[in-house]
Amino acid sequence: MQVMVCGAGAIGASIAYYLASAGADVTVVERAGVACAASGKSGGFLALDWCDGQPVERLARRSFALHEQLAGSLGADWCYRRMTTYAGYEATGDQTGPVDWVGRVAITQKLGGPRTTAQVHPARYTGALMDAAVARGARLLAGAVEGVETGPDSAVTGLVVDGAVHPAEAVVVAMGPWSILAARWLPLPAVYGMKGHSLVYRTGDRLPAEALFLECKDAAGTATPEVFPRSDGTTYVCAISSQTPLPVDPAAVGPDEGAFARLEAMCARLSPVLADSPVVARGACFRPVTADGWPVIGPVPGVPGAFVATGHSVWGILNAPATGEAMAELIETGSTRHVDIAAFAPARLPRLDPALLAVS
Repeated sequence: MQVMVCGAGAIGASIAYYLASAGADVTVVERAGVACAASGKSGGFLALDWCDGQPVERLARRSFALHEQLAGSLGADWCYRRMTTYAGYEATGDQTGPVDWVGRVAITQKLGGPRTTAQVHPARYTGALMDAAVARGARLLAGAVEGVETGPDSAVTGLVVDGAVHPAEAVVVAMGPWSILAARWLPLPAVYGMKGHSLVYRTGDRLPAEALFLECKDAAGTATPEVFPRSDGTTYVCAISSQTPLPVDPAAVGPDEGAFARLEAMCARLSPVLADSPVVARGACFRPVTADGWPVIGPVPGVPGAFVATGHSVWGILNAPATGEAMAELIETGSTRHVDIAAFAPARLPRLDPALLAVS
C-alpha cells in the first residue's frame, strides 16, 4: 500500500515507523525538517497513569509501555529513563522536602516514581523513529503539502506536494497545529495552536533524575514551570503559554516579547544549579489542541483513504508510539488491535469552515 504521511514530528515519525515495519510503501512529507516544531522543543515527559479516567487512558498506558519497548529494541539513544516526579511551589523561605538542588521551593507532593514516570529527549526520539522507518524502506520528502487528489468515488488517489502529484492509496495528516491548513481540502475539525516557551540549561551531572512541576508568582502573574533534568547533562524547563497567531511556516515561530527573560529569572530563583548553568537553547513552539481537548485520530469522514492524527496537546510525545501503532493497524487492516480509538474520531467535532482559517 502506498501511504503518504504529512508531517515529520513525533506523531508522523511514529506512524511511518509502524507502517514501514508492517511492509507499507511509506513517504513522509515535511517542509521544515524532522522534529522542527513541538516535537523538537518539548519536555519529553512520560506518565503511565496521569491520564487515567480520561478518554486517552488506554492510549497513554499503551504508549508508556511502547516507549520502554522501543528504547530497548532500536539501538538508538534518545535519553529514555525512569524518573521520580514532585510537585511544589516557590516559597519565601529555604527549601523543604526531598529535593536538595532547589532554592526557595516547597515540595508538597510526590507525583510519581520510576514505575510510573519517565522521560525521553523528544527530538532524538523523533529522529530515531524516522531513521528506523527509513531503514525499513520509508522515504523522507522535503516539500509543502498543497492538497489531496481524489477519484470519482471521493477516495484518495494522490497527494499534491509543491505542485506535483504523488500517487497514494492513503494520506495521513499529522502536522500538529498546522493540520488546520489541511481543512482547506479535507473536511476536518479545527486544530488550534497553544504556544509555550522553554529553556535548556547545560547542568552536567549535578542534577538527578527528578522532575518538578512547580507554581511560581511574579509581577506578571502566576506561572507553572516544569523542570526535567536529562541524562545527556542538560535540563529542560518550560512555562509561559500564550495564544498568538500561528504562522504558516513552522520555521517562523518566535517567542513572545520578554518570555525568555521572565523564564530565566524564574529559573534563577528556583535552583542555584540553574542560576549557575549556561542556557544552551531557547525555544518557542505551538502544541496542537482541539475544541474538546482530546486528539483527533482516525479516518476523515467522506474521503476514503484520508486519515488524521493530531491534537495531542501536552501529551504528544507520550502518546506518539501508540498513535503510530494504531494508525498503522487502521490503515493496513481497517481496525485497531491494541487501543480503541473510536473516542478520537474526527467526525465527533464539527467541520472547520475553510474561510475561518486563522494563520499568518
